[in-house]
Amino acid sequence: MALPRSAFGAPPLGGAASGPAEPDPRRRLDVGGPAEDSAALSQTLRAQLRLRELILGGELEPGTRIAELALVERLGASRTPIRMALVRLQEEGLLDALPNGGFAAKDFSETDIHDAIEVRGTLEGLAARLAAERGVSSLLLADARECLQHIDTLLAAPSLSEESFSGYVQHNGRFHDVLAQMAGSATLMRQLERAKTLPLASPNSFALSRAAGALARDMLVVAQHQHHAVLDAIRKREGARAQSLMCEHARITQDNLRQALRDHGTWAQLPGAKLLRRKPAS
Repeated sequence: MALPRSAFGAPPLGGAASGPAEPDPRRRLDVGGPAEDSAALSQTLRAQLRLRELILGGELEPGTRIAELALVERLGASRTPIRMALVRLQEEGLLDALPNGGFAAKDFSETDIHDAIEVRGTLEGLAARLAAERGVSSLLLADARECLQHIDTLLAAPSLSEESFSGYVQHNGRFHDVLAQMAGSATLMRQLERAKTLPLASPNSFALSRAAGALARDMLVVAQHQHHAVLDAIRKREGARAQSLMCEHARITQDNLRQALRDHGTWAQLPGAKLLRRKPAS
């Protein structure tokens, strides 16, 4: 699956620099220059992504202290990137800091997950409203329309294959990322990214797990109709309408969560499901 393009990190516009040339950053490695910082950041990011996979897959049991030395051996990374990755995952809300030091994977109640989805929907609603009120570049509008055109093509088939659902996941994720960029707010984007990392709260949490369901295609058709409606509202500068549509759009994820909780087969397929404290059957 293609990774979404970032809204940040674009290189500065060119032009001849005045004054003396900057020294080669590779010559400053011994004092922590940019090349060294970049390497450390890359190691931390790799450790963070792999640790997130282990947590969501249930391989690090909730409540049990995570042994740093075991992770060093398992991930093939040094202790500093591991520690930094653990801190970042705590900030994301996937880990708890223990009173005597160290971290443990966090567990979540059903209410926690419903609330996380609600927060994500509220933030996306705010992003849509800001996009409509502030205006959006033609490039971002074209990116969003391209995502929706791909999804329209996939949904034109009378039935959907696993490959079709994978395509939906890719283009749906990209559409939601573009929507966040449209707000023009780095602060809002950071909060949205954090909300989407919590188990089962992302826009794509349930798409693949529902691929075999009889009503799966109908669910995606409804979601796609909402996609088109919110983009239309943003283009027409209708902020309140855009916000309301995106908040309503998150209700699909809430409905999918309730359905998955009733279907043990579906539930077992979901990444992060092992972190959930299920309510006892009544």
